[in-house]
Amino acid sequence: MTIEDRPIPDTVSATLSRWLAALEPARVPDAVKAASIDTVIDTTGLCIAARNTDYVRALIAGWDGEGGCTALGHGAGFGATGAAMINGTAAHGEDFDNTFEGCPVHSGAVVVPAVFAAAERYGVSGAKALTGIAAGIEVMCRLGLVAQKGIHSAGFHPTAVLGAMGATAGVGVALGLTGRQFVDAFGVAGSMASGIIEYLADGSWTKRMHAGWAASSGLRAALMGKTGFSGPGTVFEGTHGLFHSFAPSLDPDFSPLTGALGERWQGANLAFKPYACGTMAQPYIDCAIELKERGVEAADITRIVCEVGEGTVHRLWEPLALKHAPPTPYGAKFSTPYCMAVGFVDGDAGLAQFTDAKIADPAILGLAAKIGYEIDPDNAYPANFTGHLHATLKDGTVHEIRRGQMRGGARAPLSREDLVAKAKKNMAYGGWDEARAERLIAFCQGFGDDTGPLTLAEFAA
Repeated sequence: MTIEDRPIPDTVSATLSRWLAALEPARVPDAVKAASIDTVIDTTGLCIAARNTDYVRALIAGWDGEGGCTALGHGAGFGATGAAMINGTAAHGEDFDNTFEGCPVHSGAVVVPAVFAAAERYGVSGAKALTGIAAGIEVMCRLGLVAQKGIHSAGFHPTAVLGAMGATAGVGVALGLTGRQFVDAFGVAGSMASGIIEYLADGSWTKRMHAGWAASSGLRAALMGKTGFSGPGTVFEGTHGLFHSFAPSLDPDFSPLTGALGERWQGANLAFKPYACGTMAQPYIDCAIELKERGVEAADITRIVCEVGEGTVHRLWEPLALKHAPPTPYGAKFSTPYCMAVGFVDGDAGLAQFTDAKIADPAILGLAAKIGYEIDPDNAYPANFTGHLHATLKDGTVHEIRRGQMRGGARAPLSREDLVAKAKKNMAYGGWDEARAERLIAFCQGFGDDTGPLTLAEFAA
């Protein structure tokens, strides 16, 4: 029996696979293509921003393998999985990459590196690569809607777990997998999915690699599915499947994954971060900056209390003593008190606000120590990311500030011009001059129209 002679089971994976196998560039709406290009601009800018960091250097030094695929900003060529791993880790490493309201999955840092590596390795056109990116983002966001808070609650990272599936979808569309091949590829990817969130204990680097690992795993799973390596067709809903393994508290409803495929696109509703830190901290930073803009001085603040969603507490608020004084710059990205304090003091929470010097600044730490939280049982997280603070001053004055949505999210989106400006700033941070940045941004804006094989070689160094 050949690969294609094997019947496709009537499963969640099969429904998704049939849609993906039939997806062509003309079926992707313009708004989805635009969001995908926005994602490519944002992702590539972050790859350059992180290219000289210690964690990227360590990853490259520990990666064995050469090839013809590009790790953006690095001179040597890598194999496809190596390029996907390095670009994905760099894109996610500063936690400045795009996300999704519904479940904070970072699709760009997973799907773009995976599809770009596959396209370079196998001569895929820019137009087909863009379709793959749109498909991978769509699958990852839809899986996030199924997962809600369940994966985080079990101690796993949704971007890592669901990213393996999103990368499989994106690469599979780019390479033209059949429905049968997709079913096997998803089944294989289920055994490659991984990623615990114990980095929260000490601010170590493992979360940074999750997007890269998911990208490289999904690429490998798609290739294995294409060549006939069989995987379980019940990978999503099975007794030992993805959701029962990584989100055991859920009784998953798969309609957000398989319903209205091709009619309703979640990938048009992405969120792009204005700040280089945890997603749910973003609107709280805006509240803190507004408090400063009202003329309040840090020395006059007695206490700040924030209403928060319960699902954010174990990552961004507890243990509170650790969040008041994060042990590393990376750990500070997942401390809402620190992020609010540095936003108040500096007026920003960009790449420059997460350094060894900043996390030791007495003014920032002094304010962070005054910030606490209380759980709001009516908070809409994860469907919406909101912000709030209630500040009491020494003279008894009270300031209350709310943000009903995340700036940069679907309810308050950043423009293409905003994202280009962000990318240029990030590339400058990574040591590129404006001319090189302009060339990469121009490539990102136009690659989806190209019918020839995609190449990134000119952006390798």
